[in-house]
Amino acid sequence: MRPDVPPLIDALLDPGRYPHPVDRVELLQTHGAWVLLAGDRAYKIKKPVCLSFMDFSSLDRRRAACEAELRVNSRFAPAETASRIYLAALPITGTPQAPVIGGDPSQAIEWAVQMRRFPEADRLDHVAARGELTPAMLQALARHVASFQATAAVAGSSSPWGRPDDVAGFARDNLASLRSTLTDDTDLHSVAALSDWTETRLNELTLLLRQRRAEGRVREGHGDLHLANLVRLGEGVMAFDAIEFNDALRWIDVASDIAFTWMDLWHIGQAGLAHVLLSEWLDASGDVSAPAVLPFFAVYRALVRAKVAGIRWTQLGASPDQAAPALEEVRTYLQLASRLAGLPPSLPASTLVITHGLSGSGKTWASTRWLAAQADGRAIRLRSDVERKRLHGLAALAASGSGLNTGLYSAQAHGDTYASLRARAAELLDQGWRVIVDAAFLRQHERQAFAALATAQGAPFAILACEAPVDVLRERIRARQAAGSDASEATLAVLDQQLGWVEPLTTAERACTLPQ
Repeated sequence: MRPDVPPLIDALLDPGRYPHPVDRVELLQTHGAWVLLAGDRAYKIKKPVCLSFMDFSSLDRRRAACEAELRVNSRFAPAETASRIYLAALPITGTPQAPVIGGDPSQAIEWAVQMRRFPEADRLDHVAARGELTPAMLQALARHVASFQATAAVAGSSSPWGRPDDVAGFARDNLASLRSTLTDDTDLHSVAALSDWTETRLNELTLLLRQRRAEGRVREGHGDLHLANLVRLGEGVMAFDAIEFNDALRWIDVASDIAFTWMDLWHIGQAGLAHVLLSEWLDASGDVSAPAVLPFFAVYRALVRAKVAGIRWTQLGASPDQAAPALEEVRTYLQLASRLAGLPPSLPASTLVITHGLSGSGKTWASTRWLAAQADGRAIRLRSDVERKRLHGLAALAASGSGLNTGLYSAQAHGDTYASLRARAAELLDQGWRVIVDAAFLRQHERQAFAALATAQGAPFAILACEAPVDVLRERIRARQAAGSDASEATLAVLDQQLGWVEPLTTAERACTLPQ
């Protein structure tokens, strides 16, 4: 018998124990579960642990957790689709030395979640390790998360979830766990500084967190949305392994869920892709106030990972060779949390960039490239095509039905859109974000208004100018209309009108354009 696992798990390493063809069984472990990879199925068995945030100490609790895991994860894919990962919560009967998967639930000696296996290589942490993460993949993920969140259950006013006090309690629990786990003075100094920062930010954000909850931003989410819990399936990306063991960790602000993925991308050195993810999620969700709270949640998420690594460090303490990597992981996440918190100030100053170009000239493509290149600071894109619809209560991809110079495209709506973009850019610059505004900016006075904003904010200003031959512009517009997968509703008639009123960049403006 393997000395590091109990008899039941050791027995389940035998391929003959399974009710379907299995050549070999591979065992994975987390701090709360054993996962047995057997043929085309995986079986997740809860460890009998009791932690401050997770209690699997009894068989009844483990059964309830398995059933809850099946329910909360089935929300990410319809039961009838081939992309369904979660299949059943199954009893394990027999004896620990001779277990049987299935049987009479009343005779269960343990419970397991049965899942359909997917290629481990398609898990996003592995995809990232091979250098294969792309902006398109992160954009698909952002839309998947926003779509799921849009229909997720909302925490009602009388529900116990997602109040500012709950947010504060979980943030403080991370720090308390780290204080009790770590012994090195340098590590404890980092924890103390992060604790002070957390308390300051909680005081500043309490009213906004309360407002977001009242607006329905606290929902039954995922709770653990890091790259290892995301898998590439076909052209899309799907979430799995949502938190089932603690409702309060799952019923959270939607920004807290996306902040985990955003933070994890920073952790692997892909901050640029983090910005692509966030900007696409903001477009899809219309969550205007999320950027104000996202850095706080990102620091919180980094400290969650540090705490979990710390727990693993203490569990492996008897084996120094295995414990050392866990301690190094704690320190890595503490360093990331400190960087995201600005302790000491380390992220470069805010910047304001605007695009300039006719419809079809590639502004969104170029601004996506710009976002992905911002590896050393926080960056967000605002799109006029999305903002215009948001101001009129429409989703990014919804058809407005507006004609040329009418409805959403009237002179009044045009002015309102640019005014809103300017106001949002000012707010984001105040919060320390780099901002790129993806809009046509065909008129000089529109560009001057944003240049003046940058000057007032003390932020560098630049223009990302996009150009293409007219016949190319026409072909791109036709293709975009046929695909119907972009927020832009520009038609050939719009392009013809733009060609008549576009005001070219001045010599001074040309001097501050960015290379492509």
